Amino acid sequence: MATDISEAQLKCAMQRANINYLHTPLSLSNDELVHSIGAEGSVDLITVTEAIHWLDDLPRFYSVATCLLRKPGGIIAVWGFRYNGMKISPEYDEAGKSWFQTTLPYWNSKTKAVFGGYQSLPFPFEGMGMGSEGKPLALDIAKEVSFEGNLRLLQSLSAVAAAKEEGVDLLAENAVEELEAAWGGADVVRSAVCKGFMLVGKVKV
Repeated sequence: MATDISEAQLKCAMQRANINYLHTPLSLSNDELVHSIGAEGSVDLITVTEAIHWLDDLPRFYSVATCLLRKPGGIIAVWGFRYNGMKISPEYDEAGKSWFQTTLPYWNSKTKAVFGGYQSLPFPFEGMGMGSEGKPLALDIAKEVSFEGNLRLLQSLSAVAAAKEEGVDLLAENAVEELEAAWGGADVVRSAVCKGFMLVGKVKV
């Protein structure tokens, strides 16, 4: 099951036969949230990917998660990656770093948790040796990436959208051309390594 407070976000999700998509608006009470997802102690695993820093009421989320997780045995895992931590090639890494500097004025303050690798993120769960509060587990996430795939990632960054709302196009034609040249061409597929981080825990007893 996948949940989101935004119906628009859920409509963007890739449809899978084995995934139920559930709209969980902020207007729902904690009891309503638990009932809509399952029941107290009915969930084996809760995951949050590259999103927990956006939650406005983290204590409430953790309270609902604690209620839903099976005891003992239920697990919560959160992870993300540094937007500016991808290693591709010396040429592109330098060009990407220069481009990333142009995004800095437009990042929401909530993304500080990402830039810090979730080291400052509250995580009130018992550690399981895979990252705990204040001590996230470092991850190297390897992937084959095309230039178009990388460009779509850049286009999806919240800072790019925020800049556009202010009339600034961070991925204007000249910027994309510079990045493409550093990449080695639009048709080139490269091996990329993202610097990720993860916290995994279970309900404290």
